[in-house]
Amino acid sequence: MFPIRQLLKAQLFACVLGLAACSSEQATTRVDSRPGVNLTRYKTYNFMDEAARNDSAFINSGSNIFDLKRAVTRELEARGFQKADQPDLWVNLGLVTEQRVQTRQANYQTDGAPYYIGQRNYHWQAGDIPVGQYQEGTVTIDLVDAARKELVWQGTTSSILSRTPTRAAKQIDKGVAEVFARFPVPAR
Repeated sequence: MFPIRQLLKAQLFACVLGLAACSSEQATTRVDSRPGVNLTRYKTYNFMDEAARNDSAFINSGSNIFDLKRAVTRELEARGFQKADQPDLWVNLGLVTEQRVQTRQANYQTDGAPYYIGQRNYHWQAGDIPVGQYQEGTVTIDLVDAARKELVWQGTTSSILSRTPTRAAKQIDKGVAEVFARFPVPAR
């Protein structure tokens, strides 16, 4: 009976690790600025041509480009930028989503399986066992000097996305806020 308890504990531990791996808290965020550029001199922004970006392609992707635009708008306007038809900065959004497979490692030393029983006409091999699927999203926010057509700032964040639209929108808000927390112009 004791080995069954160990097996159940090992399976419970693997499940907890798997859920932790799917946590939306594991976001990675990076920013980069063009050296010597003073972003406080820019006052207006707008999003690059929607037809060129093909916003309709995002409608069925499970990620909402419109939630992303709303979050970027909120962050830029909190820093004093205003939307304009002829902006100082163009905002270009990139969104990539990937379906990923969550795995756990199988190992006879940790899975509670006996080391050896009976004739040995086989071998036990450690390997990854699929236990679930999840969607990971990566957003890139480029700010482009409209007059010079030069990239002046870029922020990127990646996170596991929720399948629930309301929760996914909150994750987008959080990811964009984390990117703009590193923006050289502070919120007012």
